[in-house]
Amino acid sequence: MSAILSQVLQANDAYVSTFDKGQLPLPPARHFAILTCMDARLDPAKYVGLAEGDAHVIRNARGRASEDAIRSLVISHKLLGTQEFFVIHHTNCGMELFTGAVISGLLKQSLDTATIDASGWHDHGTSPGSDAGEHIEWLTFSDNAASVAEDVTRIRNHPLVPGYIPIYGFIYDVTSGKLVEVAEATAAGAAR
Repeated sequence: MSAILSQVLQANDAYVSTFDKGQLPLPPARHFAILTCMDARLDPAKYVGLAEGDAHVIRNARGRASEDAIRSLVISHKLLGTQEFFVIHHTNCGMELFTGAVISGLLKQSLDTATIDASGWHDHGTSPGSDAGEHIEWLTFSDNAASVAEDVTRIRNHPLVPGYIPIYGFIYDVTSGKLVEVAEATAAGAAR
């Protein structure tokens, strides 16, 4: 058993010993959903004041409005009653460090973990690579506020998202913990 697996199972045992949330209802109590990044430095429960059962939190690389993220938002609203959506990107995101072409090229060389330094990304892997990365839309970006506005607009214009749901756009500052509204995004996501 790996050290990480052992730590995870020990933590779960401790959690189970005091668990008292088994009766929470399925729909989120505060009726909203957040789409945000998978970055380990972000704890949406803390930065927006959530407890278990309060809201849906959908996470992916960059918190982008991919088809799968929109699928989750649609389910969140249609079947579980959320009435407001938040798109929250953040500063100092790893997705700023590469393009689709860069990650596709690295994956073509090997599937092992790459490294980065001042001169860019480097593959040192010995495993085989794959060109399958060329067929993925990586949703990289170069302008933080513009990517928030793009994602809010994409959700707003999706035919399965009702116009009465307000969609807000924010950037979480990883150095201060503050949510900074992207006015252009929130305007684009205004309920109609």
